[in-house]
Amino acid sequence: LVQEIETQAITAQREINVVKATIATKQSDVRKHELTTTEVKQLDADTKVYEGIGKMFMFAPTNNVQTRLSSDTAELKNDISNLDKKLHYLETTHKNSREHIDQIFKSGAR
Repeated sequence: LVQEIETQAITAQREINVVKATIATKQSDVRKHELTTTEVKQLDADTKVYEGIGKMFMFAPTNNVQTRLSSDTAELKNDISNLDKKLHYLETTHKNSREHIDQIFKSGAR
């Protein structure tokens, strides 16, 4: 029983680290998208904008770029929100596992 709980705690800790790294990456992407959006909004409407597609660049109207950036940013923020919920669940699982292990050892020591 203790071994199963310990395994659960270790697994939860690993997943916590992965989720935190993923959140940090997505937050960085959100900042990049917001910065790019700010820069694109400052351009004139007739300015030619190019987007990278694989190894080439394709012309894209400024408003299309802004729309894509806005939708990508919203999607990233939604992902971050979901990851925050998952992180909370994993942290609770890890905490509860540790508490159960402590209880087992304390009750066994009596």
